[in-house]
Amino acid sequence: MSDLILHHYPTSPFAEKIRLILGYKQLAWKSVFIPMIMPKPDLTALTGGYRKTPVLQIGADIYCDTALICDVLEHLAPTPTIYPDAVKGAARIVAQWADSALFTAAMAYNFQPAGVAQVFAGAPAEGVQAFVADRTAMRGGSARMASADATGTYKSYLRRIANMLHGQDFLFGEQPGVADFAVYHPLWFTQERTPALAGIFDATPEIQAWMARMQAIGHGTAGKCSAEEALQVARNSTPATEPGDVFQDEHGIALGSPVLVAADNFGLEPTEGELIAATRTRYTLRRTDDRAGTVHVHFPRVGFTLKKVSA
Repeated sequence: MSDLILHHYPTSPFAEKIRLILGYKQLAWKSVFIPMIMPKPDLTALTGGYRKTPVLQIGADIYCDTALICDVLEHLAPTPTIYPDAVKGAARIVAQWADSALFTAAMAYNFQPAGVAQVFAGAPAEGVQAFVADRTAMRGGSARMASADATGTYKSYLRRIANMLHGQDFLFGEQPGVADFAVYHPLWFTQERTPALAGIFDATPEIQAWMARMQAIGHGTAGKCSAEEALQVARNSTPATEPGDVFQDEHGIALGSPVLVAADNFGLEPTEGELIAATRTRYTLRRTDDRAGTVHVHFPRVGFTLKKVSA
């Protein structure tokens, strides 16, 4: 198997979700640090436009969005599973809620003035302004939840999470699963990056104990890799043969068509390529870049849109 290369930055909540899953599965991986904000020329040479963090690279196969990355890691290392059969559907639903509604409320809470002061301590004013502009663009110009609304929502969500943990170590039993990793990462940001605001956890000791258990999992074995080395790996690799899943056509777009794939609500930069697979769960595009060579870029269906490129 080719090396697992994770393109991320240390303070990314979604990257923490994947780093912990790599640790839980005791996988070795290589770390490529990417910028927090655009431009990200080395990353987009691989993805064709997608800019969110993290991205998983295996040779010349590029996997976008943590929901898909979770599935890929589960396939590579089925034990220990993050999808126990008895709760697989419920765990996926909770994970999707955590990655969207919980994350939105938590980050709006985290970025009130006391949190901003800690996140950007020592940063120049122009750096803060660039970050704000970047995240505003990622939201497509839509307003961020007001911090007062976010505080009430976050507290309500924390009570519900605490209820799930009553009498057990993890959200669905005695072992962590995909829901735990998804719920943990926005709370991790509160605890690690905005500790002045972490008193919100005081009312839910079950969550505090659970977070300590999650943190103890660690990140597995990580080695360093430069962006140029990762691009060279892609250039020197051949993308994996697509699985023989049945073509699921929901759009009337034939395989081989030039298409655009983009997230449907946050980080809307599209990736253009040739549609070579549309399975029950993912899209795969073939694209060629001067620096990365020929790569296959993979996206989950859920949370992404597929459009044919106009002639």
